[in-house]
Order: sequence, then C-alpha cells, then structure tokens
Amino acid sequence: MNKKINWGILGLGKIANKFANDLLLSNNANLHAVASRSFEKAKEFAKTYNANKSYDNYTELVEDPEIDIVYIATPHPFHFDNTMLCLLNNKAVLCEKPMGMDSSQVTLMIKEAQSRNLFLMEGLWTRFIPATEKLLEIINSGKIGDIEFVRADFGFKGDLNLKSRLYDKKLGGGSLLDIGIYPIYLSLLLLGIPDQIKAIASMTETEVDSSCSILFNYSEGVIANLDSTIESDTATEAFIYGSKGAIRIHQRFHHANKLTISINGNQEVLDIPYHGNGYLYEIEEANNCLLSGNTESSKHSLKNSLDLISVIDKVKDQIGLSY
Repeated sequence: MNKKINWGILGLGKIANKFANDLLLSNNANLHAVASRSFEKAKEFAKTYNANKSYDNYTELVEDPEIDIVYIATPHPFHFDNTMLCLLNNKAVLCEKPMGMDSSQVTLMIKEAQSRNLFLMEGLWTRFIPATEKLLEIINSGKIGDIEFVRADFGFKGDLNLKSRLYDKKLGGGSLLDIGIYPIYLSLLLLGIPDQIKAIASMTETEVDSSCSILFNYSEGVIANLDSTIESDTATEAFIYGSKGAIRIHQRFHHANKLTISINGNQEVLDIPYHGNGYLYEIEEANNCLLSGNTESSKHSLKNSLDLISVIDKVKDQIGLSY
C-alpha cells in the first residue's frame, strides 16, 4: 500500500463536502475519486476538493483499482447496499452512521468484511474527537469517581416539511437514527449495554419519530436519561455525574470542544478544540488502521457498532418504529 491512503467518496451530499474538506487536512490521505448519480455534480465536487477522478455511478468507483478505502456518505437506507458493493469489490469501508438500518444488516456487513480480511468501520466521529479522548481519560483516572447518572440530549427544530429526508420513512427519517444515536452511543461508551430499556416517542403522520425519550437502567442502579427531537432546539449537552464529581460536555456534545469538571463546588473548564469540521480524527483512525494492517478500530470496533444498532433496534421496537 502507498504511503498515502487513496480514498473514494460515494454519495456527494452535505456531509461528504465536510468530510472531503477534512481529507485535505490529512498528511496520510489522498482523495482519489468521487461518485454521484450526477456526473456534473461529481466533476464539480472533484474539482473543489482536488480529486483525481469523478464517476457518475458507484460501480465504476468501487472497481477503481487505485482506491484503498471508500467513505459511504449516502442516506441511511443505502448504507448496507453501498457498503456491500464496496466489500464485494475488495474495498475497505468507512460507513457513515448508522452503519445499517438494523442489526441483521450490520451482522452481514461485518461477516463479509471479516471473510475478506477487509477494514470496516462506522463513521461515528464522536468517538475520535479530542474532547471524547479527554473525557475517557478523566473518567478512567477516577477523578469523578464511579458514574451514577448520565444525561444527554440532542435536538433541533426541523423545517416541518414532511417531504424532507428527516421525515421520509423511505430515507430512514426520524430523530432516533439521525441524532438519537449520539446520546445512545455516549451511554454505551461510558456504561456498556443496559440491563433494561424504556422508550417513548412522538410519531409523525409519515410514521417516523419526531421526538424520542429513553431510559437505560443498569444493574448497579445507574441510569442514563437520553432524548432526541427534531421538533425543538435543545441544549444538546451531556452530563456525567459520578460519586466524586461531574463532567459537563458542552454544546454540541457529539462534537464538543469544551468540558467542565465540577468537584466539591470547584469548576475546571477545559477547552479542547478540534481541527477542521471534526472528521479528521476518524479519517486518521482509518488511515492508521490501514497502514498498520488492522481490519477494525480498537476505539470503535465492529462489536461496538453491532451493540449500538442492536440497542437501537430494541428502542425501535418499543416506540413502534419500523423501516
């Protein structure tokens, strides 16, 4: 493999633009090719981000022998087919979250990647940003003691257009998959899989959730209170309360650049900036794994992705959400 990792991007929407911008910040990466259903869009995207090639279909991109890894940036319901297309053409994959629509899809993706000895990772950028690394360092040091309670929310006011992606069931709409995944992920990262899950939601006429409230109960008496909504602008912060103190992850917690530690009435504010749009860190994790010959990340493993979607499946069952 070359010193620089050759990337391809499949799907050229808003998030792909942010990702491509951060690829330019990496010393280990080269944007080799991009693909869209629109050739004009692909050509313009390639020109903007200095990609070597542009394609008007996904098959040509994944068959390009110079590509080492493909970033999947299409809407949620297409992640499975797009990822499998890459894997079947022996391409490593970084798939935007959620990796699949349900645990059965993610299981098949993992099996295919493992059978071919290919790298596969879910693009859950929260795990890799500096603030999360610092958060884990603080918690593992015992500074705030044992975790007793977690509170996290993520909310914004959507445009209320029931024909938009956010409300479109066929495109994986609703708050749970789009933003509820972040509070859930934070709880799993800190506490693991809960012993009991309780969830309620407000459903739209398009049969997706506009708001979802979740309680995770753990055998040690620890509780996680998690919320997501596309009906209101919320604080979008997270709080971790321990036996000795607490940590506040400032807005927006899923790509925060500030933490506040509170112990015995004393506060310590930590500014922890990230570079670019925040995607650089998952890019470098994927680069390093490929350069080291690793087929998955130790920070966000394939088991972590399967655990995450399995918990989300249980929440979907409770609120009557199906795709």
